[in-house]
Amino acid sequence: MTPIIHRVATLDLRVEPWPWPFATTRRAEIDVHFEAKKQKLPGLWNGRVLLGRNPRFADSHFAAEYFETDFASFLAWRDWGFPDPDVFNGFGMGALLSNDGAFALGEMGGHTANAGRIYFPAGTPDLDDVRTDARGKILDIEGSVAREVDEETGLAPSDYRADPHWDCIFTGPSAALMRILHVDLPGEALRARIEANLAQQQEPELAAIHLVRGKGDISAAMPNFVTAFIEQYFGV
Repeated sequence: MTPIIHRVATLDLRVEPWPWPFATTRRAEIDVHFEAKKQKLPGLWNGRVLLGRNPRFADSHFAAEYFETDFASFLAWRDWGFPDPDVFNGFGMGALLSNDGAFALGEMGGHTANAGRIYFPAGTPDLDDVRTDARGKILDIEGSVAREVDEETGLAPSDYRADPHWDCIFTGPSAALMRILHVDLPGEALRARIEANLAQQQEPELAAIHLVRGKGDISAAMPNFVTAFIEQYFGV
């Protein structure tokens, strides 16, 4: 599916119990697949993650329901070409932007499930991203982005200024909620700061930092939702 970009100002992402038929009916295959992946990537952990369903866009609003499942089921669904079209991976991304107009993207390390891919700090939401309001449990995408940015780059919310809106790049299997985070540093200084933080980590998720100043810096290693966002930003 060609990426569709929706600019949204408000989110309503409810977390509700839902038995995922795919995870139940193909359990044995999923377990075999995950064990095979662990042979290549011993660090994989079958934790709990949140996936979405029933996405709805209206004016500048995005709503969906999220449910809990295991990482092994998510990984199999992804690797097998998204066999359940009613489910999507909806996650936040922090688009770090320097004060001289360069986006900073990370290249995933070889020990991760997305080795070699280049994109903004992000992660599939998990139970740490769930909050409770008067109506029940909600997915806190803003908090998820802050956590992922901190874990991957060492940048705290006090180090950047977030745009008030989100650009939701919807591809069918995925919904990437992009938010530009303005950092008051030139691109090279931003990259150096992140690299210094990575050097202090025992097993960093990122293997390299790439600066993007225009369409000429787009790489085939970037997912289509990332390139769609970059192309729109630079007016391609």
